[in-house]
Amino acid sequence: MKDFIKVAKAISDPNRVKIIKMLQHKTMCVCELKTALGVAQPTASKHLKVLEEAGLVEYRKEDKWVNYYLTDGKSSPYAANILGNLKHWLENDPGIIELITKLPTIKREEVCGR
Repeated sequence: MKDFIKVAKAISDPNRVKIIKMLQHKTMCVCELKTALGVAQPTASKHLKVLEEAGLVEYRKEDKWVNYYLTDGKSSPYAANILGNLKHWLENDPGIIELITKLPTIKREEVCGR
């Protein structure tokens, strides 16, 4: 039951659902995610940590970037189920559409200040 509760809590926050929806479209760094969501960097990082602990998100370091991406769901049947369903859920939600439309305009080189 513990794994189920972790996944359920992870998707209980609208910003975490938005992160999942964005990561369906591309791998992103925390600076890009915070810019898209309009939140502070520590807030975005906390959301990512919750998603990571639930088995929904992983990261890899590449040069100076830490890139976040969706997992394959193999670590948890609950994570796999949610990730699979979220591919189809909320596609017509105006807030999600607006967010996804904004993604191509967010350039990590500009928002990360590196």
